[in-house]
Amino acid sequence: MSADSNLKLDAQLCFALYAASNAMTRLYRDKLEPLGLTYPQYLVLLVLWEQDGLPGPGLTVKQLGERLHLDSGTLTPMLKRMEQAGLLTRQRDTQDERQVRIALTQAGRDLKAGVAEMKQGLACLLPLPGRDIARLRTELQGLAAALHSLPPGQSPA
Repeated sequence: MSADSNLKLDAQLCFALYAASNAMTRLYRDKLEPLGLTYPQYLVLLVLWEQDGLPGPGLTVKQLGERLHLDSGTLTPMLKRMEQAGLLTRQRDTQDERQVRIALTQAGRDLKAGVAEMKQGLACLLPLPGRDIARLRTELQGLAAALHSLPPGQSPA
């Protein structure tokens, strides 16, 4: 591949991922807005719903950030807004006051049914068959894992 063709926008994997991510986020935004959620709040709720009912004291902000690949500077204001909306609680860990634990409220749990209904309607809008979506998701998860495992400052060849 020549240097010039390597610098074309349509040759960039990063742009293809960026454009697809923007389109998907817009699609979700339109469906989540009636539920009073932003896309990042939806992601937080997905993680909390996975953990809800499991034994243990619940997730810390750090654990939630690791799961979502977000730093506490991004998460903390969002979690405060979600707490003010009555979807979750934030409490200092009794064993380690440096840690803040996140727990769903009943309102946060109740929102799960509305989101599940929204997801069913959303699946009908995607222009790919289910097996292609599953394959693409697996490939993107592999790419994300590989990129997250790179040492800081190193870029892929």
